[in-house]
Amino acid sequence: MIFVRAELHTHPEANGNREASAGPSAFSALRTFFASKGPSMKKLPAFVSLLLFPAVSSAVGEASSSPVIVSPPEKTAARAITENLLRGHVRFLASDLLEGRAPASRGDLLAQSYIQAQMEVLGLEPGAPGGGWTQKVPLVGIVGNVPAKTSVVKGDRKAELTKLDDYVAFSGTQKPESKIDNAEIVFVGYGIVAPEFQWDDYKDVDVKGKVLLMMNNDPEDDPKLFAGKTRLWYGRWDYKYAIAARKGAVGAFIIHTQPSAGYPWQVVQSSWSRERFELPYEGEPRVEIKGWFTEDASKKIVSLGGQDLDRLRTAAVRRDFRPVPLGVDFSMKIDNTVQTKDSANVIGKFPGSDPRRAREAVIYTAHHDHLGMKTDAKPGEDAIYNGALDNASGVASILAIAKAFGELPKRPRRTVYFASVTAEEQGLLGSEYLSRHPPVEPGRIAANINIDGVSIFGRTKDLTMVGFGKSSLDPIVVSLAKMEGRVVKPDQFPDRGFFYRSDQFNLAKVGVPAAYFHSGTEVIGKPTGWGTKRLEEWEEKDYHQPSDELKSDWDLSGAVEDIRLDFWLGVKVADLDRMPEWNRGDEFEAARKKALAAVGAAQP
Repeated sequence: MIFVRAELHTHPEANGNREASAGPSAFSALRTFFASKGPSMKKLPAFVSLLLFPAVSSAVGEASSSPVIVSPPEKTAARAITENLLRGHVRFLASDLLEGRAPASRGDLLAQSYIQAQMEVLGLEPGAPGGGWTQKVPLVGIVGNVPAKTSVVKGDRKAELTKLDDYVAFSGTQKPESKIDNAEIVFVGYGIVAPEFQWDDYKDVDVKGKVLLMMNNDPEDDPKLFAGKTRLWYGRWDYKYAIAARKGAVGAFIIHTQPSAGYPWQVVQSSWSRERFELPYEGEPRVEIKGWFTEDASKKIVSLGGQDLDRLRTAAVRRDFRPVPLGVDFSMKIDNTVQTKDSANVIGKFPGSDPRRAREAVIYTAHHDHLGMKTDAKPGEDAIYNGALDNASGVASILAIAKAFGELPKRPRRTVYFASVTAEEQGLLGSEYLSRHPPVEPGRIAANINIDGVSIFGRTKDLTMVGFGKSSLDPIVVSLAKMEGRVVKPDQFPDRGFFYRSDQFNLAKVGVPAAYFHSGTEVIGKPTGWGTKRLEEWEEKDYHQPSDELKSDWDLSGAVEDIRLDFWLGVKVADLDRMPEWNRGDEFEAARKKALAAVGAAQP
């Protein structure tokens, strides 16, 4: 989960009408990389999308003309979702006993066992592909012995850099050693190749064997380029590392700034400086070493090369930018401990009531992993990353929704799956594996409803939907919210690309329409701006820190309302006559058509 400050304007996971308006050609990066199993990525707590997006899609008005009816039994079933139920699940999953739920750890196994047991109590059936409750997810764990200091050199001059203060580095390979010897650093702007925008930061410059220094995000000043302020996948770090590898680079480092990342340097430190997990290597191009430099460290490096970082960044916002070799050499050796480990997705299901539609599915997802424990904690220091909000609360939510489904007098027509996925904090690995090996073919999955964090500050007048404007799920969500007297808003930070940073992204890649809610910030009974201020405080103090614990001042009344909407959405989609679809021109439309064709289904 990736958190962002309210006042910033640069993160990769927000979505809404902007993407639809960007047009189908705006996403060739996705199409190209998906075709060859490109990497995946992360997100932000569900309660963190803020402030009103200036213009709400016309879909809102259209939806209100055909309201969705929630029956009395469905309203009664939703009452099973309570604050105490959510709090109880979070209390166990985020307890010190589970030691931060790092993938393939003792805490991970305890979490899996708890989730499976709760699913059995609720009357679900095993839902993993091939039978059983768990879908084994093979992982490669990598612990790198990163040098405490390094230096960049030009002739007889050098600049010293310190681990964590100036850089975070990690292996780009699954080998015992990752090594770079005296490779020149080349500034490559944003490190983007986007033919549909006539944009190529690499031009014809050969960067094989080089270390690439690149900016975070994508160009945002021109609304005709890269959807303006809306961050596309081009702005994501996973895209940048992948394209660097395809260009033959041996190293790739991204310049961190809080505006361009949407989170402070401490999040980079806590997220990237521990054991990392990947899915097993399958022959894709890789760099030897990946990492991040602080802005100050980047200025030192560029200055050593006789350049000015601000001038280079100014030049990089133009199409005619060309890579700038800095004449500065970089060396680093990381000794890696590489181990093959297993984690698992826990999957249960309620079979559908319609003999024909039961082959189709709605899938709820939430990730049960977090960051584990600090390896360098001082005596007496809290060393456990409990991950209460991120994302014990999401798992609690899907268990609560499953309880509500169990209260229905009649099951919906389609089968409803509940998947608690692993290794999200490692790059959406559990959901990526699930998307490659789903319990039913992607063409038979009506929708994915993902939950990644909940509201902890009370009831709100508004509800944010990440990905609003992308699919035919919008009118259903708007109608359900209107029934509760609430307003649906598009993603509040389109510049941060949140849609690409949570587990629904992997299901979307194989064509499945997705819904991902963030709660609103117009907290009922509180003055304007109060919700925003509380979110900023949480991000500064608790995000990806040991202090993300269940606290007595959590007000889950708003979470209950949001989760009940998630429940009703799943019920309605599971009973639809027509399969949901991505809007025309959306970047996932082609994947949906391919998935439907693969199962012989007619295009909706």
